[in-house]
Amino acid sequence: MQTNKGVVASGIPGAVRVKSSAGVGNGNCVEVAALAGGGVAVRNARFPDGPALVFTTAEIEAFIDGVKYGEFDHLAE
Repeated sequence: MQTNKGVVASGIPGAVRVKSSAGVGNGNCVEVAALAGGGVAVRNARFPDGPALVFTTAEIEAFIDGVKYGEFDHLAE
């Protein structure tokens, strides 16, 4: 299944979303879902009918590596 960037998040069939436990309860949650055809959809949990950003597996891996190495820590200061 090809999913385009900017698709309505709630319209992705079969998406099983995962939410970080760090954001539960305060409304600041991002949800991710592995897509059947590969890739990952990301959405703001507060706006389930809003857009989903769709990334390839390689893009998500690069982002996660950057998070692990602290490359984005300045964004949360």
